[in-house]
Amino acid sequence: MENAPPDTPEKPAERSRGRPKIYSDEQRRQTILDEARRTFTEEGFRRTTIAKVAARCKISKQTIYESFESKVDLFKAVVGDHRRMMLDLPRPADEDAPVDIVIERIFRIDIDEEMDAERDSFLSIIFAESKEVPELFDFIRDEGADPSRRDLVDWLKNQIERGRLKIDNPESGARMLMDMLLGPTGPGRRDWATLEDRRRHLRWCIDFFMASAAAR
Repeated sequence: MENAPPDTPEKPAERSRGRPKIYSDEQRRQTILDEARRTFTEEGFRRTTIAKVAARCKISKQTIYESFESKVDLFKAVVGDHRRMMLDLPRPADEDAPVDIVIERIFRIDIDEEMDAERDSFLSIIFAESKEVPELFDFIRDEGADPSRRDLVDWLKNQIERGRLKIDNPESGARMLMDMLLGPTGPGRRDWATLEDRRRHLRWCIDFFMASAAAR
């Protein structure tokens, strides 16, 4: 019997070129936004630089510039991201939890003390610095308050269409909710001894709104 030919050695698997991509683009962007928010909070708008944010993210400045053209562009994105810490919108269109419970979720009634302090600290430093940089107020309005109100109007319209709320003017309804539920949560508010005291007040505000807006 002839000897069988030796096995052909397997070719080593080809290695992909370059470093493996550890983070997705979305994860990297969120990391940049999180660290930028902390830097703006600690340093203020004027003292914050792209280099400082890059150092905290452990990436190059060029990597940040791939997503954000300038510090102003980065700040606007941070404000847009921060507004989700204030109002958890948009919501799933078919969310079936009771409307008052969803409003609690939208306005983050059960936020913990750490996140509550973090979101207030960001607003506090920006409001303080806006005396020197007035356009910061425009950024807060254009990238934060106005889009949040539009999202809330859309959510109210959805609830009206589903027969869960009865409101003649959803724009006014959105303003009413934001005035009642965001007013007591702004930076520097010390009207309640504890966070739980504030929660009870906010839930009472929601009950007051539902007494007139709930579909019957």
